[in-house]
Amino acid sequence: MLLAEEREALAAAGRRLAARGLVIGTSGNLSARREDLVAVTPTGAVISELSAAEMTVISLADGAIVEGELEPTSEVPMHLAIYRATSTCAIAHTHAVTSTAVGLVCEEIPLIHYTMLSLGGALRVAPYATYGSEQLAEHVVAALQYKQAALMQNHGSIAIGGTVTRAVDHLELAEWCAETYARTLTLSAALPGKADGEKAAPRVLTQKEQEDVINVALASGYGTTKKISQ
Repeated sequence: MLLAEEREALAAAGRRLAARGLVIGTSGNLSARREDLVAVTPTGAVISELSAAEMTVISLADGAIVEGELEPTSEVPMHLAIYRATSTCAIAHTHAVTSTAVGLVCEEIPLIHYTMLSLGGALRVAPYATYGSEQLAEHVVAALQYKQAALMQNHGSIAIGGTVTRAVDHLELAEWCAETYARTLTLSAALPGKADGEKAAPRVLTQKEQEDVINVALASGYGTTKKISQ
């Protein structure tokens, strides 16, 4: 079976995303690349129930089916465009509730929490285009430039990563950021600001604060486990 490891990872990711409540039914799609081949979830499938054998392998060059019995996701143009534009090895896309909601009313999620730096900073919202279209693929590639995740207007969210697990990590963080920002906007509307008539605006990290976080993270190995020093 071609791309056996990647296909197993996609099946596990589908179950994980469903358990987190980030995917319902047949919504969303996943893929993983190795060299010039891409394993993708099939169209119309409940990704939480897919097995590795049910994944389809396509060519990175033209999307032609290389192995599998099921038609690949309708979002093949978007997945292939992202792979051609980046060095990423995995893509996760779902219609997560809060990411979808925030994408309806915002052009971006500003840098409200330092963990967003791992996604490349503020999260852009890709303009709407019909699903499966080349136009949508172009919008998403632009929104992901120098980023690990983005929101999609009237659609959902998408994330990339060096592995399927990492792409799902990034997607979950993007949804957490969207949920946090949505709650922040609710509080902003309810609480008074510093001047009469003003609303309390969400606080965004300054450039200096961002640089400090990066320096500390690099020095401490943030995000990795470490043995206790003797």
